[in-house]
Amino acid sequence: MVKELPDHPAALKDKVASPGGTTIAGLHAMAVAGVYGAMMNAVAAATERARVLGEIAEKAFLEES
Repeated sequence: MVKELPDHPAALKDKVASPGGTTIAGLHAMAVAGVYGAMMNAVAAATERARVLGEIAEKAFLEES
């Protein structure tokens, strides 16, 4: 749905998670546990590592040229 619809993910969540329902309870538990922050940290770490590996690969390529 996120890829197919123009709605913001939070708006889609509001469409599928009824107040007091099981989905919202699960989302709340993940928020309290810090899951979203952990995911953002993981993406940031992977991005930084990709940048470093790109620099290493570029340096190796330039040295071979």
